[in-house]
Amino acid sequence: MPPTTTFVRPARDADSAQILALVRELAAYEREPDAVLATEADLSTALFGPEPRVHALVAEVVGGQAAPGELAAMAVWFVTFSTWRGRHGIWLEDLYVRPEHRGLGLGQALLAELAAECARRGWTRLEWNVLDWNEPALGFYRRLGAQPLDAWTVHRLADGPLSALAGVAAAGPDRTATVRSPTVTA
Repeated sequence: MPPTTTFVRPARDADSAQILALVRELAAYEREPDAVLATEADLSTALFGPEPRVHALVAEVVGGQAAPGELAAMAVWFVTFSTWRGRHGIWLEDLYVRPEHRGLGLGQALLAELAAECARRGWTRLEWNVLDWNEPALGFYRRLGAQPLDAWTVHRLADGPLSALAGVAAAGPDRTATVRSPTVTA
């Protein structure tokens, strides 16, 4: 078998379809296979449109049993800001390495490049979420020295509740709109 070479690079627009495939694989791994609503065009616009607010690194494996041009891993990220530190940082939205390419150091290489981006720009944080049950990922991050923030609970507004709250702003300064929780049925 020929030797394997790995490398990390910024994603290109031509990678959009493969990035979407990786996102779908990650969603399936995270037990949410039907949750991905993004399209290739959505990712292309978000990552490579006129004012991208999100960025991606990808990893390729050349040689071995890797298909030429196939992406083996991705890291999708965006810029954050800490008022406490007065500095920007990186929020890692998704890190995913295809199972057949795990153990090659691709996850660490992607995170190292993001850490280097923080260092180059004087940013002070690299942060992300991990599902509580994902022991392989939790162990990997602990080995890198990442610290869980147990005292913080993630909150999310989406779909109906997000629209309802947006309606409060749309009602104008008198805030006469009524916020209603969606009805939950079993």
